Amino acid sequence: MNKLCTFGGAFIGSYAGWLLGMQFGIGMAIVLSGVAALLGVYAGWKLAQRFR
Repeated sequence: MNKLCTFGGAFIGSYAGWLLGMQFGIGMAIVLSGVAALLGVYAGWKLAQRFR
């Protein structure tokens, strides 16, 4: 469950960061995608901890 939640959080976060960043250019999209992916991993990990 932990791997699934962290992967899902990273995927959703990365996609959201990419969509937000593309409004400001490709460089900003790459940066925001990475940051949002890290936040998504953390959120997914916290979600998995609740299901234990």
